[in-house]
Amino acid sequence: MVYVGIDLGGTNIAVGLVDEAGKILHKDSVPTLLERGPEPVIKDMANLSLKVVKDAGYTVDDVKAIGVGVPGLADPKTGVVIFCTNLRWHMVPLREIMQKIIDKPIFIDNDATVAGLAESVAGVSAGIANSVFLTLGTGVGGGIVINHKIYSGAHGVGSELGHMTVQCEGRKCTCGSVGCWEQYSSATALIRQGREAVEGHPESLILKKVNGDASKIEARTIIDAAREGDPIACQVYDKYIYYLAIGIVAIINAFDPEVIVLGGGVSKAGDFLLEPLRKKVAEYVFYKDLPYAEIKIATMGNDAGIIGAAMLGK
Repeated sequence: MVYVGIDLGGTNIAVGLVDEAGKILHKDSVPTLLERGPEPVIKDMANLSLKVVKDAGYTVDDVKAIGVGVPGLADPKTGVVIFCTNLRWHMVPLREIMQKIIDKPIFIDNDATVAGLAESVAGVSAGIANSVFLTLGTGVGGGIVINHKIYSGAHGVGSELGHMTVQCEGRKCTCGSVGCWEQYSSATALIRQGREAVEGHPESLILKKVNGDASKIEARTIIDAAREGDPIACQVYDKYIYYLAIGIVAIINAFDPEVIVLGGGVSKAGDFLLEPLRKKVAEYVFYKDLPYAEIKIATMGNDAGIIGAAMLGK
């Protein structure tokens, strides 16, 4: 049997046909065009799924299930997208609409959750029973795998790790709360911290790399400047590592996973991220005399959303 995996994004819909081992057999994509509203987008997801199956040389009868990763909150039990900020969706019955076109079991979950599932099936945490996946991008997304199965909690929001409070009375978050982890450990946070730091330090290499235009500073700009030893960049990056470590230690204390996998834009720093992060986690981890989670970089890349979504049906 084969599975369809759908990675629903604000810009594109990516669909792939995936085998039992998590290998993509064929994939395709179309623009999301979200301004049309939910129903046309969901119909495009269904029709592209049918096209991918056909183009791969299979029939709908060969498909065991369809999985969808959505950039927001979804109820896996009802198939309803509860809330997607980027898509401006609220209480959308995705499964019900899609099954009018494809009468197959349809499973939905958060996109970071399904990416974590992909890594646990065919990526860096393959074969590991208990792992946590973190995306360090616009926000901080989380995917929790326990006993080889994703954990989303009783109400579908169990993996919203980016909204753990790490700073009481801290920065206001887009979710409405304050001091959320993603306000300190996302790529967006690193960019903000870098722009704030150069306001009083025009001599910083960070600004030189963007020809003095602070609006062009990206996470990579700060990381590259820190790699070259710029003191302002190093100060910003060290603070970023500190907050990232604080959140990871909280995850270790709560779940005691075997592996924590880092994905998203910041993870591209590789060992330059891992080495100081591992040292800082070692300082703060609670049970120093016992083994604790190994921190690794994700390997699935852009295919993680498709593969993980497909594996929801498995």
